Amino acid sequence: MKVWEGYQKGVNLGGWLSQCDDTEETYSSFVQEEDIRTIKEWGMDHVRVPFDYELIEEKDGTPVERGYEHIQDAIDWCGKYGLNMVLDLHKTMGYSFDEGEKEVGFFDSEALQERFYKLWENVAARFGKYEDRVAFELLNEVTDQAFCDRWNRISYECIRRIRNIAPTIKILVGGYWNNSVDSVKDLAMPYDENIIYNFHCYEPLIFTHQGAPWVSSMDTSFRISIDAPYKEMNEASAKYLQQVTTGFSGFSEDETLTSKYFEKIFAEAMAVAEERGVALYCGEYGVIDRVAPEDAVKWYAKINEVFSKYGIGRSAWSYKKMDFGISDARMDAVREELLRYL
Repeated sequence: MKVWEGYQKGVNLGGWLSQCDDTEETYSSFVQEEDIRTIKEWGMDHVRVPFDYELIEEKDGTPVERGYEHIQDAIDWCGKYGLNMVLDLHKTMGYSFDEGEKEVGFFDSEALQERFYKLWENVAARFGKYEDRVAFELLNEVTDQAFCDRWNRISYECIRRIRNIAPTIKILVGGYWNNSVDSVKDLAMPYDENIIYNFHCYEPLIFTHQGAPWVSSMDTSFRISIDAPYKEMNEASAKYLQQVTTGFSGFSEDETLTSKYFEKIFAEAMAVAEERGVALYCGEYGVIDRVAPEDAVKWYAKINEVFSKYGIGRSAWSYKKMDFGISDARMDAVREELLRYL
């Protein structure tokens, strides 16, 4: 399978330019140059930088220069320390993976889609010149499977427009069910040789999101061990999860989580990527901070065994805080071991 060199080991900078309070104080302080230096010292080769449209646009579409300056800071710091970067649009006007953002109408509105295209044209005009070390991720986590055909059409048009400005920059496209690995097969055929197929993996979701307060059906006091048999994980999933999640089909009930699980659930996506000649990239994967750090390390070890075996690039969620922080104090005792698996 094609390997995306320079984007094999990364970490997300969530909560900085996206999923935050949208204040200049946060933009200027949540991530600073020393954080980029730390990530380089960890042995990473890139960062994924989520950003929201509000960072760089007023409600009427007027560019916000200070917002562009924050992205430029990230690019400059990464350049200084030899890191590549994925620039990920986490929210566009009219769409967010998070229903709480109350962004609606994107997939049914030509005006909102045009706004999306213009945003990326503006981003490409400013940052396309960094194509040797920056990649563009068109949109984070399309949710509903019903959006699939519309998203394939929209993403193709967006790529076409970017290509008029940045002909060879790498562009990432992910699918429905929040970039599920199961949706890779339904992505449009690659527009050209510089397309990357993107997915996210928080499976088994009942383990990585145990106790998550944003999962409406979840008991926040629920806890489960990484060594729980699949039968127990299945029963808990049925009880506490309502969204689509990859199950344990093909495994016996008394088995426990190993790298074979990830190898099986990635198999179809890897076959599709191989057939279409594209690299495969996991833009988010991680474990909630309700999980014991030692169990989290075990999960990272199992999933990264498969990433490394098949040359799948990846970026852990997330560098700090955001309920998944790798740099948080709670991970201090295990971080040295954890970094061997990222």
